[in-house]
Amino acid sequence: MDGAESVRVNFGRPAAIFPLDVVLLPQQPMPLHIFEPRYRQMVDNELDGAGQIAIATLDHGRPKDPHARPAVRPVVCIGQIVTHERLPDGRYNIVLHGLCRARIAEELPPEEGCLYRRAVLEPFGDDQPTLGANESMERLRVWVDDALEQGPLSRLRIAEQVLQYVRNDAIPTPVLLDVIGFTLVTGRDTRYRMLAESNPETRTRLLGRELGRLAETIRAAQSQSVDDWPKGMSWN
Repeated sequence: MDGAESVRVNFGRPAAIFPLDVVLLPQQPMPLHIFEPRYRQMVDNELDGAGQIAIATLDHGRPKDPHARPAVRPVVCIGQIVTHERLPDGRYNIVLHGLCRARIAEELPPEEGCLYRRAVLEPFGDDQPTLGANESMERLRVWVDDALEQGPLSRLRIAEQVLQYVRNDAIPTPVLLDVIGFTLVTGRDTRYRMLAESNPETRTRLLGRELGRLAETIRAAQSQSVDDWPKGMSWN
């Protein structure tokens, strides 16, 4: 995580856009298998450059653009290629590390010889945290610590691993909450709202609500008797 903080993004050059039906969040590692010719070209070009790709979430509620390209949501996450493996047939296995939020200012029209989509991006950073936002983030950190140690979230398979991050004082709380968000929040629409929210206090409340719902679901599953299992299956 610390290494990503020193990586710079050049917003003065068009960025490669990778439309996917997922959401990449800051700090998140994302392994990808690249096999389509257009995205193999994209990785080839980026490995010769900054090694950065913007993951854009598909927007199924809007029609395709005039060039018949699927619509994408306006806020993206720029990812850095941190590892790559080129296979003998030209496919790639890569891992992206989420760097920062950005907004699509303009998507460029198709260009001869370039098989993938590109766009002009503009910074979409966090608003400056207020004292209230910092206090909210610290309270959520304490709540997550307790929920992972002895509360309902302790039932999660990755509880011990996440708890180690929570108790690592070297990880700033805003960064930690991003880690908790991509680790424990799975719904695509909720993850996009977390990506597209620039206000740290609002984002903290959103994450807190989602973790609260997860805790309630776990409590409900724990209280469910075997006789109530639908078709003999528990909620787990």
